[in-house]
Amino acid sequence: MAPVPEKQTRDDRIGVAGKIVLGVDTGGTFTDLVLFDGAQLRVAKVLSTPEAPEAAILEGLRALGLDPEALGPEVRLIHGTTVATNAALENTVARTAYLGQAGFEDLLALGRQQRPALYDLTPPLSPPPVAPELCFGAPGRLDAAGKELAPLDDAALDAVIDALFAAQPEAVAINFLFAWKNPAHEAAAQARLEARLAARGMALPVSRSSEVLAESGEYERGLATWLNASLSPLVTAYLQRLETRLGATRLAIMASHGGTVAPAYAARFPVQLLLSGPAGGVAGLAALAQDLALPRVLSFDMGGTSTDVTLIDGAPQLTHQSRIGPYPVAVPMVAVHTIGAGGGSLASLDAGGALLVGPASAGARPGPACYGQGGTAPTVTDAHVILGRLPTDQPLGGQLTLDPAAAYAALRPLADALGCSLEAAAEGILAVANDHMAKALRVMSLEQGTDPRDCVLASFGGAGGLHLCELAEALDIEDALLPAHGGVLSAFGMLASPPARLHSQALRCPLDEEGLAQARAAHDTAAQQIRSALGAEGVELEATLALQYAGQGYALEVPFRPTEATPAGLAAAFEASHETRYGYRLGRPLTLERLRVRGTTPSALAGAPVALEAPTTPEARPPWAVTGHGSVPRYRRSELREGDELRGPAILEETTATHWLAPGWRAECLQGGHLRLKKLT
Repeated sequence: MAPVPEKQTRDDRIGVAGKIVLGVDTGGTFTDLVLFDGAQLRVAKVLSTPEAPEAAILEGLRALGLDPEALGPEVRLIHGTTVATNAALENTVARTAYLGQAGFEDLLALGRQQRPALYDLTPPLSPPPVAPELCFGAPGRLDAAGKELAPLDDAALDAVIDALFAAQPEAVAINFLFAWKNPAHEAAAQARLEARLAARGMALPVSRSSEVLAESGEYERGLATWLNASLSPLVTAYLQRLETRLGATRLAIMASHGGTVAPAYAARFPVQLLLSGPAGGVAGLAALAQDLALPRVLSFDMGGTSTDVTLIDGAPQLTHQSRIGPYPVAVPMVAVHTIGAGGGSLASLDAGGALLVGPASAGARPGPACYGQGGTAPTVTDAHVILGRLPTDQPLGGQLTLDPAAAYAALRPLADALGCSLEAAAEGILAVANDHMAKALRVMSLEQGTDPRDCVLASFGGAGGLHLCELAEALDIEDALLPAHGGVLSAFGMLASPPARLHSQALRCPLDEEGLAQARAAHDTAAQQIRSALGAEGVELEATLALQYAGQGYALEVPFRPTEATPAGLAAAFEASHETRYGYRLGRPLTLERLRVRGTTPSALAGAPVALEAPTTPEARPPWAVTGHGSVPRYRRSELREGDELRGPAILEETTATHWLAPGWRAECLQGGHLRLKKLT
């Protein structure tokens, strides 16, 4: 794949006449597209095509009136993809050889010896990430300071490489001890491996830990490197297909850290795409919170397959403690908690007759039964249809006609098994789904030291607005928000996301003047690398230092300004953060664990006022019967004007989503079409 320069010139931004920017979010059920032409937004929502995600993107472009084959360089497409995520979750990754240090070949199989269920005395055996026959040990050794203890012997290394070739891998991951301190041995091993490949006329993707994640923790670093290597062939092939189909269109990819990267960089570091889609939603929500001057927003993005929960406290938070399926992933990502609860989540009974909802999903094909595409199992969306919260006389996503008879047929066996009415079964499904999401919201608020009652609860995603009021009540929140175009907010967030690079470097030193000097030197190196990658013009840098009490196992990040920072000031910031998070201070010596520097250049929307469609002429809408509420009024979202007020119960309809305004709630239309919800007292 031809490399794409990451430097963004001023002509790349949408404010320049004739430029078009597209945000595309590929989800498990729907693919969302948002187009901005410098004047207003246009949106489209089409069913995803998991077997070939690019097919849905092309269909969505046609739905927006664009010919994918005729697009030119005046069009910029920013894409959030689930290709890497799905491959990691489904273990459909490439056959990858692991080249570790001699004597530590089984490092990934040993892991951290942490059991997922502490009191399960007979846990099921899980296969190791890498099969034993694909694990190899290289000669040479560094000490904890990065000094050479034993050289990297070429002859011995060649023998290991010969054995590696005999295993016929599709990719290679290199992870040596203390490579985060000194990458010389890893770089030499990679160079020799690639030279031997070239001599055979072969090419394999090779990832080394000192490039993927230059941080301490040999297991986490090795696992991230293995994931990166094993995802590389699949992600590279997908991006090549997409670039070919898009022709001259300029493509950028949404990364898990909340910025965009070039396709060539994404193909080289696919582990940075594991939260590509959710990162767009976080970016969109952060932009919205800034526009509306909302200091703290707790949000949930409910799509067809899953719900992503995040907290915006002034800015998006990054974490290095994410998990993808069974794997801990220490690569910095937006802090998102994901659960298997979406509009397509399947409802069933367990062995004891209790009602279950999710994590299994009907997906895009066949989808919920009410989609009329052959689905027969009951889902959350079918429950909304039966209760009347999702009117069936309006096409879903502007194109999918709902089939209420199919929803009734799907829920009847479940209701019979429960011994209740269809409506009671549907209410039970929604209650269980809401309970799952309320727990996830508490994980990202209460468990992080934030009272949810101090937050505005925002929902987005195609199904989020149907659950917003009930979830706000479950968490005692009286202030909520329905963003304009919330059904495609993740796609919009990609338009607002800047080109970015994130540099991470372990420090592992005391917090004193000498340690601070090391942090400043590491910051200077990172800044130089980031400016080189993004282009020096317009690069903004933000840095954090992860600190912890000496001997502690977990760190907290505090802002780092190299020219202003002092050991005392950093210690005070850490102590305050620790007290907020855990409720106490220890007053002990601190250590500097790692430095993170994020560099960005202006986003495609920088300086361009984003205008939604002008309000349409109101038309009378017939009321709709909702179980327990009689006939309730219906409103088109596009007909509301700034200052309009609505009171529940009511149904709010738009092309990309449907929302339920519960009794006891009032909604006010804000500038830009956003709806602010208040609980009536």
